[in-house]
Amino acid sequence: MRRMKLGIGTALGAAGMAMGALALAPTATAVTPTTATLTAECGTYGSGLATLTATQSGTSATITLSSGAIKAPIDVPAGSVSSTLTLSKNGSGTTTFTGNSNPAIKTGADVSTGPLKGTVAAGDKLTAKSLKLVIFGLITVNCTATSPQSPGPFTF
Repeated sequence: MRRMKLGIGTALGAAGMAMGALALAPTATAVTPTTATLTAECGTYGSGLATLTATQSGTSATITLSSGAIKAPIDVPAGSVSSTLTLSKNGSGTTTFTGNSNPAIKTGADVSTGPLKGTVAAGDKLTAKSLKLVIFGLITVNCTATSPQSPGPFTF
């Protein structure tokens, strides 16, 4: 009988510790909205709608951008576009998300880049303002947002 009491007590103690650990574990973070759109002007390279998709894991975040504003003039291999997305941060500063993880893009197709990586803090509100693409290290495309981000800023 004593063994049984020890076994039940040990099991209850372990269950209590596990519940305590779960209560103290950090909660999952989520960005809202996860998708936003805006229009952008890219000079001689075009203009049009851009779609941004954001994800978050703790203080790390990524944004993937696709746009019909720019069409690939030639086949662009994966990983050959260096991208810098500048966003307004909390209405008073800026932050950048960078990367060179573009998928392969066929001639005439919409340009897509990302995931672009950045760092965020809880409560950050980010709105896309501009995008700089450097293709093959030779061609630079600068785009500027010409409409507000809809449905609103990314809130982390």
